[in-house]
Amino acid sequence: MRTVKEISELTGISVRTLHYYDEIGLLKPTQKSDAGYRLYDDRALEILQQILFFREFDIPLKEIKAVLENPALERNQILQMQRKMLVAKKERMEHLIASIDDILKGENKMDFAIFSKTEVEEMFQTMFEHMPDNMKELAVKEFGSIEEWKKHYIKTVSSEEMQKGYAKVVEWYGGKEQFLSVANNPISKEAAESYNQQFDNLLYKLAAKKVCSPDSSEVRELVSEYGFLMKQLSQIKKEHGLMVAQAQYYRNEKIKPMIDEKYGNGTAEFFAQAFEAFYKDK
Repeated sequence: MRTVKEISELTGISVRTLHYYDEIGLLKPTQKSDAGYRLYDDRALEILQQILFFREFDIPLKEIKAVLENPALERNQILQMQRKMLVAKKERMEHLIASIDDILKGENKMDFAIFSKTEVEEMFQTMFEHMPDNMKELAVKEFGSIEEWKKHYIKTVSSEEMQKGYAKVVEWYGGKEQFLSVANNPISKEAAESYNQQFDNLLYKLAAKKVCSPDSSEVRELVSEYGFLMKQLSQIKKEHGLMVAQAQYYRNEKIKPMIDEKYGNGTAEFFAQAFEAFYKDK
């Protein structure tokens, strides 16, 4: 058994942090001495190591606790998950080092890559696993096979134009790791349907306020609620960029007629103005 002080000296984690992990139930001591001191065995040390692996990617403690407590995940599955994350990070570091080497050699090439090939492949796999069967059949029919579909997806997502677009999305999430965490762990179909219903109800309420100024208090209240839901659904750090993009979406020449048909003439432009008015100073 090791004391908190010994664990701290061994791992570099402060005593206060270990106490906090105990308080939130993330890492409980194996037992306590007669004097009330926390004691940890080798198994506890192994769990701490797993926690540190996840913290390397700034994953919130709440999410780490959920993973470690998930009965469906065995030790080796968690290690495999962490290994993939570390390999992806290693690839990114090597990519950055190579870019710096090119600059030092005078070959200053602009590289807008956001995701590594491994990460793009994982994104495709997640999309494939959660896509309805009828949509899978259509995609396979179009590309000839799953492998050809995958090649097309990787080529498209890896293009400079797409990577530039993802750079802005990643910014909304507060970092790439958070974006990938959300992308690779999508919400259930039931939860998505519930959110869509709430969004729909809010837009009908907003449409009823079309006679008001886009910057009026009653309109701002509804937009604020919409933005809060959007932040919850997408799990982004700040919803400002996404909401401004949503305003532009309502002005899309193909989308605007559909919005007006569903919520009433002129609602698409009103929604856009309302979103922009609320987020213009944020």
